[in-house]
Amino acid sequence: MRRRLALLVTATALLVLVAFLVPLAVLIRAVAQDRAVVAATAEVQGLVPLAATTDTANLASLASGAGRPVTVYLPDGSVVGAPATRTPAVELAARGTSLTAEADGGREIVVGVQGRPDGTVVLRTFVPAEELSRGVTRAWLLLAALGVALVLVGLFVADRLARTLVASITELSTVSHRLAGAELSARATPSGPAELRDVAGALNHLAGRIQDLLREEREQVADLSHRLRTPLTALRLEAEALADPAEAARVTASVDAVERAVTGLIHAARRATPAPGGCDAAAVVRDRVAFWSVLAEDTGREVHLDLVPRALPVPVAAEDLAAAMDALLGNVFAHTPDGTPFAVTLTPDGVLTVADEGPGLPAGAGERGESGAGSTGLGLDIARRAGRALHLSTGPSGGAVVTLELLPRPPHGS
Repeated sequence: MRRRLALLVTATALLVLVAFLVPLAVLIRAVAQDRAVVAATAEVQGLVPLAATTDTANLASLASGAGRPVTVYLPDGSVVGAPATRTPAVELAARGTSLTAEADGGREIVVGVQGRPDGTVVLRTFVPAEELSRGVTRAWLLLAALGVALVLVGLFVADRLARTLVASITELSTVSHRLAGAELSARATPSGPAELRDVAGALNHLAGRIQDLLREEREQVADLSHRLRTPLTALRLEAEALADPAEAARVTASVDAVERAVTGLIHAARRATPAPGGCDAAAVVRDRVAFWSVLAEDTGREVHLDLVPRALPVPVAAEDLAAAMDALLGNVFAHTPDGTPFAVTLTPDGVLTVADEGPGLPAGAGERGESGAGSTGLGLDIARRAGRALHLSTGPSGGAVVTLELLPRPPHGS
């Protein structure tokens, strides 16, 4: 933007200077020519009274005594003074006409002197081109220097104005990017023209409004703890009342897991920023598969687990990856009949795959809030937000294959 403003000011200044300085330069040249011609004409006119009264023998001394070369053409055709050829302008002056005419290398001024008994005497002087343009080059250089100085001043002023505008716009862009990065406390300082100050105020108002709305949403989600605590307590009491101690312990552990998940959800909702850090993807996947394997055994499902044989750090919080695993495995149990096997694979490049041999993906799967199978339709969206990318496909046997990328893809050619 600064460059465009500088180009605009330069173009405008050059147009103004051309429109102003070119006519002025032409006028200066014309004034210099007129000044030289007027000075020469006045000098020749000063010799006219003497030429009209001086005898022929003294006209030569009259011509040599002038301040510039003067040629005197006598009525008998002879020439005294500075030597010069007889030109058409001299012929006209011999008839009593005084004039200024263009000649090679300058201008000639001829004056016809009448009233002498022997006829008309013609006085001629010549003004060379150097005298006609004397001082013009210096004046043009001064005008050019003035034009360059005006352009530079205009560029300096334009750059200062552009810097002010660009600084305000850059700050607005920086604040908008910070807001896009979930830094909701970012605010812009109103500065610059009134329009930019209005934009800064609107951006600050929008950021404040977003912050208020998110705060209200987090508080509404946090209220779930009070609504879920009573049924969870009742469910724990019923689990403890079971006659079989092993069954009671298993159901109680499941209730505790649900309560921990709800508590984690509430804490995540109340955080103003996403959870930082990462985790060992292999450990988290192994733990969640082990948790779901108990239910898989009860429902007659065969579980195939293929994990990377070492720790696999990924830039995903452990609770987020666990929630993604629970969502993907929960979909397998919810949308496939009992006895349907499934497989979980984690490759060294951070690709997590959950595949089953069920009826496949229902229509609308993958869209947030769209399930087509009677569920909330949020499970795949939870998994998508935990990784870099989520892909849905159909396996060789017609079952669903969900692939979640946990690590960024390497650049091409590496």
